[in-house]
Amino acid sequence: MAKAIDQDHEEEDENNDEEDSSLKQNKKKWRGSNKNRRKELSISCMLNTEVGAVLAVIRRFPDPSSQFMSSSSPEETYNSLLLNSLKSLRAVIFNPPQQWHMMDPLIYITPFLDVIQSDDIPAAATAVALSAVLKILKHEIFSEKTPGARDAINTIVMGITSCRLERTDQASEQSVLMRILQLLIGIMRNKTSYMLTDHAVCTLVNTCFQVVQQSAGIGDLLQYNARHTMHELIHIVFERLADIDAIVGPGESRGNDDDDDADYERSMNSGYGARCAIDIFHFLCSMLHVVEVVDIDGSTVTSSDENIQIFALILINSAIELFGEGIGKHPKLLKTIQDNLFYHLVSYGACSSPLVLSMICSTVLNIFQFFRRSIRLQMEAFFVFVLLRVANGGNLILSQEVALEGIVSFCRDTDFLIEMFVNYDCDPLCRNVFEDVGRLLCKKAFPTSNSPLSSIQRQAFEGLLITIHSIADSINEDNGNSDSIESYPIVISEYKPFWIAEKKNDENLQPWIESLRVRRAQKRKIAIAGDHFNRDEKKGLDYLKIASLNPNPPDAKTLAYFYRFTPGLDKNKIGDFLGDPDDFNLQVLKEFTDTFEFFGMILDNALRTYLEAFRLPGESQKIQRILEAFSERFYDQQATEIFVNKDAVFVLCYSLIMLNTDQHNPQVKKKMTEEEFIRNNRAINDGKDLPRENLSELFQSISNNAITIFGQSGSYLEMNNNRWVELINRSKSSEPYIICSFHRSLGRDMFASISGPTVATLCAIFEQACDDETLHECVEGLFSVAKIARFGLEDTLDELIASLCKFTLLLNPYATTEETLYAFSNDTKPRVATLTVFTIANNFGGTLRGGWRNIIDCLLKLKRLKLLPQSIVEPSLISSPSSDLLMKNKSSPTSGIHGGRYMAGLIGRFSQFLSLDNTDDSMAQMGSELEQNLKLIQRCQISNIFISSSMLTEDSLQTLGRALIFASGGRGHKFSTSVEEDETVSFCWELLTTITLSNIHRFSSIWPFFHEDFIVVAQYSTFSSCPFTEKAILCLVRICENILSTFRSEKSDEEYIFKSINLMWKLDKDVLDTCYEGIAPVVSKILTEYPANLQTQFGWKSILHLLSITGRHPETYDQCVETMIMLLSEGIHVTRINYGYCIEYAFGFAALKISPLEKSSKILDLMAETVNLIIQWYQNDLIDPENNVEDGLRTSGLFMKLAEYLRKTTLVRREEIRNHAILTIQRSFILADRLGFTPENCIHYFNHVIFATVDDLHEKLIEYSRRENAEKEVTSMVGTLKLSMEVLKEVFLHYLELLSQCTNFRTFWLGVLRRMNACMKVELRHECELILHGMVPMLLIEIITQMKEKEVLVQSEENDLWDFTCIQIQWMAPALAQQLFPDPF
Repeated sequence: MAKAIDQDHEEEDENNDEEDSSLKQNKKKWRGSNKNRRKELSISCMLNTEVGAVLAVIRRFPDPSSQFMSSSSPEETYNSLLLNSLKSLRAVIFNPPQQWHMMDPLIYITPFLDVIQSDDIPAAATAVALSAVLKILKHEIFSEKTPGARDAINTIVMGITSCRLERTDQASEQSVLMRILQLLIGIMRNKTSYMLTDHAVCTLVNTCFQVVQQSAGIGDLLQYNARHTMHELIHIVFERLADIDAIVGPGESRGNDDDDDADYERSMNSGYGARCAIDIFHFLCSMLHVVEVVDIDGSTVTSSDENIQIFALILINSAIELFGEGIGKHPKLLKTIQDNLFYHLVSYGACSSPLVLSMICSTVLNIFQFFRRSIRLQMEAFFVFVLLRVANGGNLILSQEVALEGIVSFCRDTDFLIEMFVNYDCDPLCRNVFEDVGRLLCKKAFPTSNSPLSSIQRQAFEGLLITIHSIADSINEDNGNSDSIESYPIVISEYKPFWIAEKKNDENLQPWIESLRVRRAQKRKIAIAGDHFNRDEKKGLDYLKIASLNPNPPDAKTLAYFYRFTPGLDKNKIGDFLGDPDDFNLQVLKEFTDTFEFFGMILDNALRTYLEAFRLPGESQKIQRILEAFSERFYDQQATEIFVNKDAVFVLCYSLIMLNTDQHNPQVKKKMTEEEFIRNNRAINDGKDLPRENLSELFQSISNNAITIFGQSGSYLEMNNNRWVELINRSKSSEPYIICSFHRSLGRDMFASISGPTVATLCAIFEQACDDETLHECVEGLFSVAKIARFGLEDTLDELIASLCKFTLLLNPYATTEETLYAFSNDTKPRVATLTVFTIANNFGGTLRGGWRNIIDCLLKLKRLKLLPQSIVEPSLISSPSSDLLMKNKSSPTSGIHGGRYMAGLIGRFSQFLSLDNTDDSMAQMGSELEQNLKLIQRCQISNIFISSSMLTEDSLQTLGRALIFASGGRGHKFSTSVEEDETVSFCWELLTTITLSNIHRFSSIWPFFHEDFIVVAQYSTFSSCPFTEKAILCLVRICENILSTFRSEKSDEEYIFKSINLMWKLDKDVLDTCYEGIAPVVSKILTEYPANLQTQFGWKSILHLLSITGRHPETYDQCVETMIMLLSEGIHVTRINYGYCIEYAFGFAALKISPLEKSSKILDLMAETVNLIIQWYQNDLIDPENNVEDGLRTSGLFMKLAEYLRKTTLVRREEIRNHAILTIQRSFILADRLGFTPENCIHYFNHVIFATVDDLHEKLIEYSRRENAEKEVTSMVGTLKLSMEVLKEVFLHYLELLSQCTNFRTFWLGVLRRMNACMKVELRHECELILHGMVPMLLIEIITQMKEKEVLVQSEENDLWDFTCIQIQWMAPALAQQLFPDPF
């Protein structure tokens, strides 16, 4: 039950809710209906008011002073139909109530339009009627859904544009025109405005322009409003055009508005669209050609109306800014910009006022931003014929400023700079726009002497800085390219048609970039070929082949393009070549003619264009061939069907040439008339006449304007309609404008084209700068130049450094030290230049070449001024291990001292680190001049240049080293004192040592060049060997120590450094004795710690030579001799390679006068011990017989060297040393028994060592015996000779069996006996001779006895040695013979 009750209650509630909802809906409908009724009532009231206002003004009694005063009433005066229509409208406004939004708008609009169009209605009534229509539009009484809305809105336009006014006062007329302007805007802002036809919109805009024109003589306020209205109309029209696909009326199908042809065919009911926009744009372009007629001295002159031109440009700018890239959707609108608009801009740009030129520049800049891909050739023409020409002069100064400002505006766009270079400078068929712009800026910015920068100079300077900074910033940000400096030079190795461009591939840009650079190189070569061609035609054509610009055999099309597009060619030579009858010349003529596009040209204009490219030769047959080629080309491209065949064109062309000569040759007295010309050309068109009006037009054109050739130098021609038509025709077939981003290779090539003038201009401005701001801007520009130049522009950076060094005032050869120091201390400019020079050297030293010489000269001057510390490089900073340097080098870039990441942070604006005006660190507050200068030098970070030289490229490092070597050699310097010379040489060698040690990892790459420089320096007439070699030898030894401190697989480093050390020693033989104290410790250290790293004979020889020479001095003897003893004692590092040198210089120490006896004896013993090393090598050779050993390094030869130096030791003055040496010889020969001597070897060693020793001692003894007061020497020498004879006996007996096997033993034995005889019979006139006389027989007895025992000396018939010996002994000592040979026979 309860549930049922609840359900009933719920049903009741639902019913109540439905009733409430229905009630609410009814109330809402009633309210809406009520609102509509009130709106309709409001409209009715408004219409009633407006009708009443119009009637009231019409009925107003006329002004008694009016010329239209009439005695009749206004009702009778005006058209009764007009008044009746107003009254009829008033009658139906309230009775019955109207639904205005559903009524045909013409019902309530037509009466007002009738008033507006009436001729006899007062101006005040017209103004009220105009206001009424404006109110109707503002109240939006009708909409696009209202029946008849389309006709209504178009009728309003027709009515407004055909407004009629009675002659009235100026104020009334101004009021009416103001209302018209308001109504025009109201129409276009109404929601139904899209229903307007193209014609209606064009009429509306034209009406507004008429008001603009008419308002010029009425009032400024009206003119301002008229111009503003015109601007708003353009804005509305082009705003709709931007979204035209989205704006369609109800019931209309959405069409394809991109097709302008389809748009033109739309019906009147389709609303306005692209057609009216194109017509309006054409109209705006035509406004640029509005002229005014001026009466000057009784003659009329036409000139452009500047006000209209400016107004038109403002409107064009507005349309372009509003519509932007959307214009590209409408090809005909884009074509209007490409052709019509640009033609006017280029035509009037060069001769317009500064204000108009400024507007033209702004317009072109806007067009470029939106349509750059479609205006490639147009932009070239604008720069060539307008901006560059005006800025170069010949116009008002103000116009030059405007043109420069236009150029600078373009340069502010970084993309434009690179695109300008790519599209024009890299295209052989175009002008070098970027290069011309850059050179123009340099020319205009170049300062005049002793005067501040003018406005033009400062403007050009600004543009130049913008260009430089843009390239520098972009080239520094281009980190994605891994190309190295070595890839920059472009070599044209094969023929490629220079007029064909490679397509850009965004996925792989490198081939395209390389093709651009090749075309740029081709363009430069073509210019060179053109220069050769003008001097000698054959040489020019041959150069094309040499430069791979023309194949072999030559290509006709290549020559045609060369003649057609190379500026500055001799036009006489071109004409003669083209007219030649040779087959190849005829092919070139045809290809040359095919480069012209004559579409849309009339005959005389086409002929003018054709003949501007060359001078027509005088020979009739050549003229005929040329005109035949032209006629064929023109006939194929003629715009109309006037000519039946090409023969008709040819005949008429010939006639025009004759007419041109007749009309403009002063020698022709009787000129041809028009009738005669027409009569002469009858029936030439395949037997028919050409249209008379065409012939008449051609006659007038030639008569008034001769066909001429504009110069021979390729100078600029004036832009006229003919050339513009040709340009437009070319643009149809040429490549579109290339849009690209920056690339390092292209940036380098860009700047290379303007580098020379740029550096010269910046340096000139720097020199003339009178204020800090200009100075800082100039330094920033120079720094940006350095940033760019580091990518392969070494000459540019060298030129920059040379100029800056000049500004430091440190290189003035005529200034004294005091004058230089004063100027440097009291002028900001030299200090800024100094800081700039060393900052560039720190950051971009890798690109410097010849500039290093200037920097070194500045350093030397600073050194003389006492502004540098005694040593600018701390020794600890340059003694880092080579391994650390190698690690640094692995991460070093190839273009500068610092890495790329560091450069990105450091290089920006020079003002970031040139804080001359900083309050905390101002140079003006540093105290004394010396403190200021020292602070400046500290900020230059000079030491870092040399310490971090491992980051320099090899070429840069070589030139830096060369500059230091030449400076140390005195080249370019005059020293006032020897102290100054010594300091300079020492300073240069210190720096050379620093850079060498910093680059020890690539020593073999740089040192050969340094060595050659040493040789060159030594040949100078001013070369002084004393300080140079002294400093050099000490530094070279330090470098040598560093090289040998680590093992190197390459032996070249060792050879190079010792080669230089030996050179210095040869330049000054006494240099080692002068510098022994500095050399000896280093040499000892090398032989003690790094002997294993010496790998070459030359290295061992040189280092042991240094050890020997420096060890001759008492101060260094102990250290050197201990080093030699250690080397021989260990024996580990004595090898075949260095054995001979070790023995040679060990002998030197042993024979040295200052050498103590024990040291000499020790050395001789060690020398004898080395025989064991020779034995070891001999045994190794037996084990490995295939081991090829050089002849000089065989064991037999090594032993011979040891024996020879021991023999030499036997001749020293000290007896103890001599005797020890003789015993050492004996010991060596005994040890050498295991060397496998052959009999011949033994005899050879005896002859050259044992016999030579005895002979030398004997000779020495005889010499001493003949001296007076030499008893001591004779006694000493007798003892030595006695010892040597005993050694002879011992060695002879040791090798007796081996010696006896030799075929020459008899001769050898004779030698032994002769020496015994010489010693026994020596006459010394001294008692000690008895020693020898008694010794020899004993030796002979022992020798012969041993020979007998070993059966070497045997009495037999086959061997006569017995008899021979017996005879010799009998001759020597008969008593001894009886003892040894009791029965000789």
